[in-house]
Amino acid sequence: MTRIAGLLLMCALAAPASAERLPVRVVKDIAYRGGGDATGKNTLDLYLPQGKTGAPVIVWYYGGALQEGDKSDATEVGAAQRFAAAGIATAVVNYRLSPSVAHPAHIEDAAASFAWVKRHIADYGGDANQVFVVGHSAGAYLLALLATDGRYLGAHGLSPRDIRGLVPVSAFFWVERSGVAPDRPKTVWGTDERVWRDASPAHHLHAALPPMQILYADGDEPWRQQQNEEFARDVRAAGNERVGIVRIANRTHMSILRHLQDEEDPASNNIIAFVNATSRSK
Repeated sequence: MTRIAGLLLMCALAAPASAERLPVRVVKDIAYRGGGDATGKNTLDLYLPQGKTGAPVIVWYYGGALQEGDKSDATEVGAAQRFAAAGIATAVVNYRLSPSVAHPAHIEDAAASFAWVKRHIADYGGDANQVFVVGHSAGAYLLALLATDGRYLGAHGLSPRDIRGLVPVSAFFWVERSGVAPDRPKTVWGTDERVWRDASPAHHLHAALPPMQILYADGDEPWRQQQNEEFARDVRAAGNERVGIVRIANRTHMSILRHLQDEEDPASNNIIAFVNATSRSK
């Protein structure tokens, strides 16, 4: 089932992914904030298309229930290599994880890493005016919150308007609902249901959100599929027509991530096409 709203998003899906396959340069372990420790959760890695300047940029946030994951995981590296080879500079971000920290530390790190990329990516051949946020599962939740609740980027003198577009992959958008905070360790968002609601992207919608393309798997849990469908409807109801939603066939919650590195993968082709089409638009 595929539903697209707006000419831009239809063009993004209709356009084939770029046939261009560039060599990739990797710059590892760049600190995007101070106060790091031996885990390196204050760092990011850059995957850069060699020979290309003014490239659009993806800031990638991994999943793992905000409790596990690392920028060096094979799935994250594979996706970053795929995007960079297609001409999109990609930053893969580490962020602090529970139970060592709780909300809002994860989203604060997401904001700090985005701010670093925005201010420094031109030094590495990227276009600071074309910075997208993309991620899977809990990482997709973080980028959705970053794009809807302006407080976190505001702490860095930025706003959601600085995000050129977003692609949440198999995300969740209501923290207070079944499947998320009520059923997960309370070391992530705590026990206060008011905090759960405030931490939910769905409660911060407005008419000036960046363009977005929502992807999810036909094998995602039913509650997650429902959240994705409902979120797309609510974003449009808030006054945003630049939103599309695509259900990727023959994928589970994890295989939609694993296959992103594949040349003919529909999800990664969708992401590449959306970034290219959106970065070319006014």
